[in-house]
Amino acid sequence: MNAEQSKSLLSSGHLSADPYINNCYSEMCMSTTQVAPQPGKHKIGWVIAAIFIIADMVGGGVVAMPVAFKLSGLPMGILIMLTVAVSFEYTGYLLGKVWNKIMERNPHIGVCRKPFPEMAKRTMGTNMQRFTSVLGNVTQFGVSVVYLLLSANIIHFFISHVLHVDSISNCLVITVLAFLIWPFTLLASPGEFWVVIVFAMLTTVIAVVSIHTGIALDSTACFSAVSYPVTTSTSTILSFGIFLFAFSGHYVFPTIQHDMKNPRDFTKSIFAGFLGVVILYLPLCIFAFVVYGDSMTDSVIYSIQSPSLQLLANLMISFHCIMTLVIVINPLNQEVEHYAKISHAFGIGRVITRTIVLFLVLFVALTVPDFQPVMNLVGASTIPMGCAVLPSLFYLYSEAATEEEWRKGKIPTLREVLDRTDKTVLIINLIIIFGAILGGVLGSYQGVLKLIKAKFTEPCYIRLFTETTYNSTFQVKNVCCGANRDINVFNVTDFC
Repeated sequence: MNAEQSKSLLSSGHLSADPYINNCYSEMCMSTTQVAPQPGKHKIGWVIAAIFIIADMVGGGVVAMPVAFKLSGLPMGILIMLTVAVSFEYTGYLLGKVWNKIMERNPHIGVCRKPFPEMAKRTMGTNMQRFTSVLGNVTQFGVSVVYLLLSANIIHFFISHVLHVDSISNCLVITVLAFLIWPFTLLASPGEFWVVIVFAMLTTVIAVVSIHTGIALDSTACFSAVSYPVTTSTSTILSFGIFLFAFSGHYVFPTIQHDMKNPRDFTKSIFAGFLGVVILYLPLCIFAFVVYGDSMTDSVIYSIQSPSLQLLANLMISFHCIMTLVIVINPLNQEVEHYAKISHAFGIGRVITRTIVLFLVLFVALTVPDFQPVMNLVGASTIPMGCAVLPSLFYLYSEAATEEEWRKGKIPTLREVLDRTDKTVLIINLIIIFGAILGGVLGSYQGVLKLIKAKFTEPCYIRLFTETTYNSTFQVKNVCCGANRDINVFNVTDFC
């Protein structure tokens, strides 16, 4: 874009004199005034951005993290959790630094629809941009499918087992949920649906409070007969994957930063967001481990012996996943709109493209209702890569590039990166990179084992023409506590 074009866009109001409104302008971004949004609208502050970060990360981690402590033991669990939290907070901080540097070096470069691949392009080249784009899209699409299915399974269980309505199938619940989510996916960017995310955060808090309350009610009876697991190096290593996934969400971070009033404040959001997640996770994990010990199974919610609190926690997790889906699918929607050259302004183009994307998510959910084992394998490789490996590489390459190389678009070689980087910074990032790769390998191994054991059922649309009924693999289990899992706190018949 030459000076005259920049001046024209500035005067027309499509670009701002503030470089932090213009963000990014390249093949990932729009190049005409017809698609440029009005500046300054729907921007969020750093506190709301922090809530976005918390809502993006928590959810399944709330129920799975205590089980990771069972595998690792209490002291090692605390150490691993804090190490992963600090490491991933650091890589989130690096993403913010890289994005700020890109905008400082390119003060009038347009409107970016998907900053994560743009960072890959400007720091490591076009091939890395393509790789990052595919990696992020696969992850976000898969997570969207999992969130839709998990929410539908919990709600269907509530309808059939609590309301005792057996005429409504799980496939129908999946479809209705997708229809209810659809209007919120039409909102342009995080700045427009921040209220949804505040409610997602609220549901998470209610779920955590419910779990804490349930553990407290069980504590007297369960703690007196608790048995703690004997951990091994193998079980500790296997817990590492759960810890990594519980703090993932980096694919969405640049999109959140992109919509901030002052993206320089993203460092505050990262710090507050990760601190909030640790506050939600750590006390819950310690409390659950001390009270239930070895009796915990797949989810800490199953160990809660109050049926009402167990149901409330599950429903809140379901609502959280529904609303978090709106965050996860947004970067994918924006990239599809980029390639389709759809205007940023609300119109028929956005409605059509985003409806198609959500329809594809629904189609996969209806085709593979037992999609979780597939996503376990995919996520094991893509999440560590996006949350640790790529952010560190982006930062190392961006810092190693000189101003002249940056202006000419020259990418430093690996040797230049190693030679120019401060050795302490280099060692820290290499440790994070290799640790994430180890977690990805272990997670992939577990994912393969689960995929081999998985039982897949017919697609929902095939069952319309057959007599087959779909019984969801999701079940709310009742797990009694104690060394032999035989302590029934409320003396409910056939509870265990």
